[in-house]
Amino acid sequence: MDLQAFFKMSYGLYVLSAAFDGKQNGCIVNTVTQVTAEPPKATVAVSKQNLTTELIEQSGFFNAVPLTEKATMDLIGRFGFRSGREEDKFSGLEHGVDAHGVWYPTQNAAAMFSFKVIGKLDLDTHVLFVGKAVEAVKLSDDPVMTYDYYHRVKKGETPPNAPSYKKPEQKTGWRCKICGYVYEGEELPPDYICPICKKPASFFEKL
Repeated sequence: MDLQAFFKMSYGLYVLSAAFDGKQNGCIVNTVTQVTAEPPKATVAVSKQNLTTELIEQSGFFNAVPLTEKATMDLIGRFGFRSGREEDKFSGLEHGVDAHGVWYPTQNAAAMFSFKVIGKLDLDTHVLFVGKAVEAVKLSDDPVMTYDYYHRVKKGETPPNAPSYKKPEQKTGWRCKICGYVYEGEELPPDYICPICKKPASFFEKL
């Protein structure tokens, strides 16, 4: 099965956020789907390994922000390639707060949808949450970034916890900790700049 084919499914790139007991966190997902219009409900699948999943389980609430095509790889990398267990993803970032106290990024955000969990389904590696919308705010008229646009135009990588992740072939080189780009070679030039997210050599780790 060619997992790359799933990149062609038409869905957006979202920051999914949740909070519990003072802890705020978010992650990148591409699995938010509206399933009913009245009342508005949506589903989202999230990896069991994500801290965001734990916060949704504990609080019973989450919000989803579709990113626009202007979203930077730095913003995507912050929520998609870093761990909320190791750092505060919202640190220094402009954000809003929904009706349940959950933070969400406002930079390059098309809208914000806040949900109350009304059901869930165990999908082995992921949990599918069903949410009833309790708040919706339009934030921008800019085009929403699709998953295909992210790969085709932004040249982005797929986070390891994403449903469509395909383990890459083992390479010798250096991986950008922000966007996942791999520089092939034994030595990374000290003045090297990532061609995807524009981060310097200090953001690379040896494979």
